[in-house]
Amino acid sequence: MGAKTLKTDVVIIGGGLSGLVAAAEAVDAGRHVTILDQENSNNLGGQAYWSFGGLFLVDSPEQRRLRVKDSFELAWSDWQDSAQFDRLEDQDSWAVKWAKAYVEFAAGEKRSWIREQGIELTPVVGWAERGSGASGRHGNSVPRFHISWGTGTGVSGPFAEKILQAQRDGKADLRFRHRVTELLVVDGVVTGVRGSILELDASARGVKSSRRVDGEFEIHSQAVVVATGGIGGNHELVRKFWPKRLGSAPAHMISGVPAYVDGSGLELGEAAGASVVNRDRMWHYTEGIRNWDPIWPMHGIRILPGPTPMWFDANGNRLPVPGLPGHDTIGTLRHLRTDASASAFDHSWFVLNQRIIEKEFALSGSEQNPDLTNHDRRAVVADRIFGKGAPAPVTAFLEHGADFVTSETLEGLVAKMNAIAPEATLDADRLRQQIESRDLQVENAFSKDAQVQSIRNARRYLGDRLMRVVAPHRILDPAAGPLIAVKLHVLTRKSLGGLQTDLSGRVLSPEGNVLDGLYAVGEAAGFGGGGMHGYNALEGTFLGGCLFTGRQAGRAIGAEVI
Repeated sequence: MGAKTLKTDVVIIGGGLSGLVAAAEAVDAGRHVTILDQENSNNLGGQAYWSFGGLFLVDSPEQRRLRVKDSFELAWSDWQDSAQFDRLEDQDSWAVKWAKAYVEFAAGEKRSWIREQGIELTPVVGWAERGSGASGRHGNSVPRFHISWGTGTGVSGPFAEKILQAQRDGKADLRFRHRVTELLVVDGVVTGVRGSILELDASARGVKSSRRVDGEFEIHSQAVVVATGGIGGNHELVRKFWPKRLGSAPAHMISGVPAYVDGSGLELGEAAGASVVNRDRMWHYTEGIRNWDPIWPMHGIRILPGPTPMWFDANGNRLPVPGLPGHDTIGTLRHLRTDASASAFDHSWFVLNQRIIEKEFALSGSEQNPDLTNHDRRAVVADRIFGKGAPAPVTAFLEHGADFVTSETLEGLVAKMNAIAPEATLDADRLRQQIESRDLQVENAFSKDAQVQSIRNARRYLGDRLMRVVAPHRILDPAAGPLIAVKLHVLTRKSLGGLQTDLSGRVLSPEGNVLDGLYAVGEAAGFGGGGMHGYNALEGTFLGGCLFTGRQAGRAIGAEVI
């Protein structure tokens, strides 16, 4: 059977958040859009569906209600300090322009625009990436992580519904199980796509699906948008592009994204003559735990920790600053993969107690936060402010998770830690010495311990004191027990580089010329320009980058495509 040949105004490869936003904007401009996705219809919304739903905003009403003073100037300073752009002549030339435009958006129109789209914000503003401990370096000076009602579903859902309605109105076409294998290029212009129709597969959202081919297709269009995400589900590519500055890639990693996040869109663009930049910039978490109820291969969940758990490497050495929970993702990853002691093994440890886990542990993901995901305002207040005990999803990991151990005594805890990680034997006396030394620092209002100082600073923020950060106390206080240890793994998540684009989302060639007919959005574009985050993210900026790049490209297509 020959390939099916179709025509449309715009082809969008990928039905995730950035692709849906671009499609919605193009439809609003009167263009007919065809969305192609290799997965089935259960996966509409892509990775964003599974996210916590955090959005980076600057000087918002939610911040001001919590007595947070923010400004574009402070946010842009934080962004530049964190991004550390150092390739301004080539790979970062458009990334820095996207970064400034995005911070301006976050400080300006973003909040009103997302409300118009149907995204609602909770009153909660989290303090993510608290920083490396110095001005002029990485980190958020103030809380900026705004949580959406519905978590990731509340961000992707409104756009998914817009496109489903457009399909009912004959303005859009959704074609699932269509895997693009080639971009069509005629005289240097991208004119469409070619690919395989995969066999029907009714797997649930996120489950790895069949790649058996049932047919072929070809679609001609005036514009093609690559919205395929990054490489986090493809550990082979993660290891291939792992940067030397982060030491050696772990032999064992777990996945924070489904298997379909495989880097295929970047390869499509490159084969068609596009410039792929900053491939050595990545965003992987060090607080990953194996999911006791997995959906995709090597499925891991990220702990969103408060600042109090003590962090040790596999040999039982307390991590130095910036290796504090919730402070500096890449700085901690660098230490764990370059330090002579830590890098000998692929895991590290949190040590804490029941009092800490009840207040400070949250788990990333829509499915791990049913109260927020289900818009249950009463449950949020009852469980997260006035509740007793750990949240139900956290308790489930305590009971079933392979990486959690508990004990009434430190000696008993260390014995269980050694049982689940026999490759690196811990010494109970050495661990006790470090914990007791830290515990002495909470006996008064002053401290030379950087982590204790950070805890006290966090509790000056009303949002953290109410919902996120436990009062300073001794970890070995029996009244706060039992003791808990969590074995942590490197969790793959985001690519910070990608297809280089101008501010309209048009893909560029290695020579810096526009590759006519081709656009890129979301993670496939490094969230803008081939890497608007530089080397570090301030968090809440991945979903936001999908929204912003999709909006920019969709509007440009609406204006340019006739």
